[in-house]
Amino acid sequence: MKKWRLDFRIWHWIHAVVILGLLGTVFLRKTFLSWRANSEILIQKLSDINLEITSEQAKVLAKAIRAPMWEWHIILGYALVILLVWRVQLFFTYSGNLNYQNLKEETFFKKMVKLGYIGIYGVLIFMAISGLMIHFHEALALTKDAAHDIKEIHELVFYAVLIFVPLHIIGVFIAENQDEKGIISDMVNGG
Repeated sequence: MKKWRLDFRIWHWIHAVVILGLLGTVFLRKTFLSWRANSEILIQKLSDINLEITSEQAKVLAKAIRAPMWEWHIILGYALVILLVWRVQLFFTYSGNLNYQNLKEETFFKKMVKLGYIGIYGVLIFMAISGLMIHFHEALALTKDAAHDIKEIHELVFYAVLIFVPLHIIGVFIAENQDEKGIISDMVNGG
């Protein structure tokens, strides 16, 4: 069975927490903390107690309510950048590149899985770079329109991560119960 170094295992679990945290902030932004839904609630509830506000005022309040949560998205985005740099460094260790040695000898399925991991790393690198570009658009002299266009692509590419996470978890459980017994414990104790 493969041997995973402690630094790689630590990276893996921190990375998992960061990705789940990023997904969680997006989920909250699109559901419970949606400024559109919450601004309507604010207008209605304030109207019930005889306070009138405009749609624009409600939007400002709703965005202020979710701002602390969105700060977590930004902090986790910085963590993702650091983790990706760390992962590139780890690739050059024995544990990091072991899976990509002798790729030609693997089954078609294993090749696709390994190429999928390379693909998701590419997606995550794009997400990190585009997130930084959105956040620092003024310092990069990008117009608001350019930042908005990057944000649209960033949000679209997000769905690749959203699809990958459950596929990864399902794939690990299938592998654990078929031909790679111990794969989960190996990522905990190194194998």
